[in-house]
Amino acid sequence: MTTVHQRIDREGVVTALREHADNPSAFLALNDGNAYFTDPSVDGVIAYREAGRYLIQLGGAFAPGAEREGLLRSFLDFARAARRKVVAVQLQRSDAELYARCGFTVNQVGSSYAVRLRDHTLRGSRFMKLRNKISKAKRSGLEVTEAEHEEVAAELADIDREWLRSKGRHVKEIEFLVGERGGPAQPHRRLLLGRLEGTVIGYISYSPAYGARPGWLHDLSRRRATSPPGVMEALNQHAMETFRGEGAEWLHFGFTPFVGLSADHEVTGASGLTTRFMRLMAERGEKVYPSASQLAYKEKWGPDLVLPEYLAFHGRASLAAIWQLLRVTKSV
Repeated sequence: MTTVHQRIDREGVVTALREHADNPSAFLALNDGNAYFTDPSVDGVIAYREAGRYLIQLGGAFAPGAEREGLLRSFLDFARAARRKVVAVQLQRSDAELYARCGFTVNQVGSSYAVRLRDHTLRGSRFMKLRNKISKAKRSGLEVTEAEHEEVAAELADIDREWLRSKGRHVKEIEFLVGERGGPAQPHRRLLLGRLEGTVIGYISYSPAYGARPGWLHDLSRRRATSPPGVMEALNQHAMETFRGEGAEWLHFGFTPFVGLSADHEVTGASGLTTRFMRLMAERGEKVYPSASQLAYKEKWGPDLVLPEYLAFHGRASLAAIWQLLRVTKSV
């Protein structure tokens, strides 16, 4: 008999991710508000949220390779008993092929980007603008430090409020597919701060990345509107140098929807309707999600790896399911 745990031990989830996840964004499974599905016969976990008639699953079935399909099929049985449909997002290519075999309609939804830290350098004309931007920020008096979250939580909350107000009165803070601060998973994250004259003006949070390309995920960043240019770049450069010195192999910049779309990435049985929707969002979707600015930031670091990521519907593709996904992420 399968079981679902709304209050599963978070350290148990961390262990499952560390041992079985091959997805650079897997740590987002630990975000507050997620529920967890387990099967007593399988060493693994599935993270999801409820949204209308759907269970929105994040990042695939985190289980040993030979048991991923069994865990997924158990989750589908659970959803069927609850009269819900499953929609999965941020699947990797191997997930996409598995889900297609299990009766899902699968489409590419965007791409993720990563830098191999061992080989990375900002030397050369390609990175001249980036070096100049970082240098200018440092000349302004910027101090970059690593800190514990509880020591600066109030200052960061103030930055978050200011950042959100700058986006417009009706804009909500996106959830589910982006990182967060605080909560039970915070001890596993790293936090880089930028200060001017002692005041925190920006921060970047990094989460562990597991699997074949281990390292860190650049998963949440905010800054004050008055911050000088180059602050975030200076923070990230400091983080990259720190992580490389510690022996980390990769820095992942995470998933960006509606970018890097290609017919070559699609799996057998992809939905033409979903393909057209994704391309429409790539062309006109900036009001829903700021993909262009995110992509520009990631590409300026010269990523060594670009991976397609996928959206999967159990059964036929559905615009209603896409709408629920946008709702659960607070994109609309």
